[in-house]
Amino acid sequence: MSTAALLKPFCIAVLAACAAVAAANTLELEVRDVDVPAGPRELHQRYSEIFRYGNRNAASHLWTSYILDRASVTPAAQIELLFSGFCAVSGSPVYPSDYKRYRLRLKHAVTGVDEVGFMYYCCWPCVCDTWDFIKVDTLTVKTADGPKVYRFAVIGDPCLNEQQLDVPFIQPFDGRTTTLRRDAPEVRCENGHLIGATRTDHGFVAISMFFDAPIEEEEDRGVWQPGRVVQRDGHVFQDDVEYSDMCADRASNGYNSGMGEIFRLVAAITPTSTEDAVGALL
Repeated sequence: MSTAALLKPFCIAVLAACAAVAAANTLELEVRDVDVPAGPRELHQRYSEIFRYGNRNAASHLWTSYILDRASVTPAAQIELLFSGFCAVSGSPVYPSDYKRYRLRLKHAVTGVDEVGFMYYCCWPCVCDTWDFIKVDTLTVKTADGPKVYRFAVIGDPCLNEQQLDVPFIQPFDGRTTTLRRDAPEVRCENGHLIGATRTDHGFVAISMFFDAPIEEEEDRGVWQPGRVVQRDGHVFQDDVEYSDMCADRASNGYNSGMGEIFRLVAAITPTSTEDAVGALL
């Protein structure tokens, strides 16, 4: 056998190894070059990239997916910081502060177990809408620090009943007749699924992180004072229970504050039932 013939398998192996190294280096460069916002301010600057149709109404699933799509190259602490930069209900950009942080008591979407956690809001009426429509589920996120299990605020997939996007309704703010397809243009469907949505462990639509919060109740709350902040275990926040009366008053006036009917109508299309979630995964 000639020397060339003897060397051929060796050369092929060397070339294959070089190709594998080159591919790995290319992938490493691509991962390293992913542009991750440093914090809420930079996240807000990506608004037009995240919301291609220019409207964040009831579209916090897109904020969520934008962050999670970059999670593998983002430290866990930075991911958590980014999730404090928008309101899950309205989709509005938020600069996190003690007055934007609310402690909520919600149900797990599958078990029905009570969950306590923080969310960040643009305004207090979002507390009422959260009580009515949002539940909690888990999702393991692959961060730059390794996999981490987080809790997320979730709703059902409105695209399981897409026809509801075309049902006319009256906006309580200005009295005009409109539809969700018109006023929530980022709520878009394809084959019965919400475009751009990230699914949690049980198939629900993730719309924000549900941050860990102290569960201890105040021993002597006294007279409820909506808007005051509470300090507990090093955390400063507003408490959802302070808003019970205000939420009842808002409901009696046709939900004419906060996001009005938009988020409520989107979230009400498909309740967070296990059956609907399983269907959304198929």
